[in-house]
Amino acid sequence: MRTLEVSKLSHSFGKNQLLCDVAFSCKTGEIIGLFGRNGSGKSTLLKAVMGIISVDAVSLTLDGVKVKTSEVIPKKMTGYLPQDSFLPKELKVRDVIPLIFPEGEAQDRIFYSPGVAAFENKKVGKLSAGQLKYLELLLLAHMPHPFLLLDEPFSMVEPQYIEKIKELLFSLKATKGIVVTDHYYRDVLEIAVDNFILKKGELHKVENEEDLATHEYLKVRNQ
Repeated sequence: MRTLEVSKLSHSFGKNQLLCDVAFSCKTGEIIGLFGRNGSGKSTLLKAVMGIISVDAVSLTLDGVKVKTSEVIPKKMTGYLPQDSFLPKELKVRDVIPLIFPEGEAQDRIFYSPGVAAFENKKVGKLSAGQLKYLELLLLAHMPHPFLLLDEPFSMVEPQYIEKIKELLFSLKATKGIVVTDHYYRDVLEIAVDNFILKKGELHKVENEEDLATHEYLKVRNQ
């Protein structure tokens, strides 16, 4: 089992304290859910852990050893799924997979994953939202990173692909630790072992929908 610990994560925009001494940990074998209103800092938090943006302060340790954010990507500590697609739209799926995995078992496993045959001849730009997210997650899943940070993997995805994505994430728990943030809160609650809500710059533990309502998250979402 491996452990990623995040602490002292703080960031401000002008006088607005977006993140205030945020701390959490994630272990391989578990899925962590992260909730929050739009603009609460969820994406900033994930990008800070990845080291792709600068923040006021953050401390990371991997298996008890402190690491610099500049080492996260080179050392392949965490994989990141952004909200916007990172794949070339004009290439067909069957050409994208070998581009990232030129050969070996990983390429074969992706091609033979459930559902891929139905869209492997399509261009990436012609995929549905669900097909695209599923493909992106399959590519991330077969990389060596022990931790995955997923920014809205369920958003606007068709129900059949939401189920495929959940099945995939469950299968990854054996070897990876996963942090998921998404407004499709029921799907996140279903798969996560621990959940937190980011509110006014601070993380609060939540257990269920009632806790989300207590923090006024569901009320805002249902207006």
